[in-house]
Amino acid sequence: MDFSIHIADWELTQPFRISNYEWINSRCLVVQLGEDGFTGRGEAQGVFYLDETAESIFEQAHAIAGEIRKGISRQELQDLLPPGGARNAIDCAMWDLECKKSGKSIWQLTGIDPKPVTTVFTIGLEDTAEAMAAKAAAAIDAPILKIKLGDHLPFERLAAIRAARPDAQLVVDANQSWDFDLLQEVIPKCASLDLEMIEQPLARGADQMLEGFESTITLAADESCLHTGELKTAARRYSMINIKLDKTGGLTEALKLARAAKEKGCKLMVGNMVGTSLSMAPSFVVAQLCDFVDIDGPLLLKYDQPQGLEYDKGIVKGFDAELWG
Repeated sequence: MDFSIHIADWELTQPFRISNYEWINSRCLVVQLGEDGFTGRGEAQGVFYLDETAESIFEQAHAIAGEIRKGISRQELQDLLPPGGARNAIDCAMWDLECKKSGKSIWQLTGIDPKPVTTVFTIGLEDTAEAMAAKAAAAIDAPILKIKLGDHLPFERLAAIRAARPDAQLVVDANQSWDFDLLQEVIPKCASLDLEMIEQPLARGADQMLEGFESTITLAADESCLHTGELKTAARRYSMINIKLDKTGGLTEALKLARAAKEKGCKLMVGNMVGTSLSMAPSFVVAQLCDFVDIDGPLLLKYDQPQGLEYDKGIVKGFDAELWG
C-alpha cells in the first residue's frame, strides 16, 4: 500500500478565540493511502489541549509507516496508535480508500442513512459583550449559535447576544473555564434566555461534583470524554457527549462511542477542531446520529477544499465522493 503524509496550512478569515486558546490558522495532517489505483484521504488537526500539534501527529503517523505500507486493518490501527489526531487521519483515509476500492459509499459501508443537518455557527470569545453581540447579529443566516465564553461576565455576554439574536437557538461552550460556584450562579440566570445547552463548564478531571447535580440546562462533556474508555465516568456527570474525531482517533471509534453513549441514555453532539471539509465529511457521518451538530470549521476559513461541503443558512447538505467517502 502507498502511504504519504504532509502538513497543510489553512488561513482563517480572522483570529478565533476561546477561553484558553487562539487560532490564526488551521494546521493539519493530511494522510493519503493508495492501492490498486485508488486513493483515500484523511485530515486531522490534533487535540490542542493534550499538546498535540500538526508536527507531533505527523511524527506519530510517520513512525508506523512501515506497518501501514505492509497493509493493516482499521482494527489493527486501533492497537497501533492511541486515540488522537494521527490515528484519526489514517482511520478516515482507510474508510475513504475502502469506499473507492469497493465502489460503495460511506453510507453503504456504515448502514447510516444520510440527510441534511443544521450546524451551529460559532461566535468566538471577544473582549466585550458588545463585540460578541455584533458578531451574532452579523450571522443572521445562522439559526443556531454556539457561544464561546470564559469566566469573565459570561451571563452579560450571553444576554447581549440574546438581545441581538432573539430568533436563534443558543448553546454555550465554556471550554473548562468555569468553577462549580459560577456554574450554579449562571444556570438560574439563563432561564430567561432560553439556553439549550452548556458544554464543558468545568475543567477535565475537576468535574466530579457534577455527579448527582440536577441541572435545568443540558450539560455536555467535551474535554471530559475523549473516547469510549472515558464514557462510563462522563455519563454520570453529563447528559450529552460531544464527539470529535480528533479525540476518538477516527470515525471507527467515533461510531463506537456514539452508539455506546446512546445506550447509556446520553444525547449526542459532534464537534470539530477547525478544519476543512475533508475533516468535516466523516464528522457529517457521525452528525446523522446527533442532537446537535458543530461542523462549521470551513466557515471560519478563507478557503476550503474543492468539492467541499455545502452550507446554506446553517444547513449542511452533504458531500460528493470526490471529496471523501
